[in-house]
Amino acid sequence: MRRQPFVAGNWKMNGSCVTNQKLVAELLESLGDSSAAAFAVCVPHPYLDQVSRLLAGSCLALGAQDVSPHESGAYTGEVAASMLLDFACRYVIVGHSERRSMHAESDALVARKFGAARAAGLVPLLCLGETLAERQAGDTLPVLFRQLQAVLDAHGVAALADAVLAYEPVWAIGTGLTAAPEQAQAVHQALRQYVAERDPGVAAGLRIVYGGSVKAGNAAQLFAQPDIDGGLIGGASLDAKEFLAICQAANI
Repeated sequence: MRRQPFVAGNWKMNGSCVTNQKLVAELLESLGDSSAAAFAVCVPHPYLDQVSRLLAGSCLALGAQDVSPHESGAYTGEVAASMLLDFACRYVIVGHSERRSMHAESDALVARKFGAARAAGLVPLLCLGETLAERQAGDTLPVLFRQLQAVLDAHGVAALADAVLAYEPVWAIGTGLTAAPEQAQAVHQALRQYVAERDPGVAAGLRIVYGGSVKAGNAAQLFAQPDIDGGLIGGASLDAKEFLAICQAANI
């Protein structure tokens, strides 16, 4: 099955009204109106309105970086999925390692956020990843399977048909270290097989992207692997030239 490549930029806690406008203008000028691949930028919540307007009618979709598990109510500081929809968001990141580690988000909470996103019609970008200590202990796959199983237990394997998995080894995020293409492929293949044991059809169509210091210089090799369907890009997504080169590597 031919899966559409997907590349999303995660701006993290970066940006300003001035720099956002310049970055988006440079991206749209080069991306054009159509592409074989799908592209998105996931921006901080305060900039959703601005970037939504800038992206209107383009091939670049809008995403958010987090979502509340709650629909509404007395949850100060939280942002509901319905609010993201008001700004034409299509995607939302859930379970990023920075949320798991810095904000103590459990697998169960990530699963609830995943469900809230899907219920509202958003596409969850479900992040899975192991720390360096876990990798060195040989626990990469058990950790990833545990994180994924929490979502499967809560929502069933069919829920993955409307989602994107992002394998982001924690030891490679923002460090300059990157899993070798063969290493990343082995993990992506194992994740796809894990899903295939529950539903081969869902597994065949499931987009699994890689994140972890992806740059223009290594994107083509990573994306050439049979089970790597694109990337979730951090720091490099803030540089128009770098991000465009990564998008081009997926658009083949």
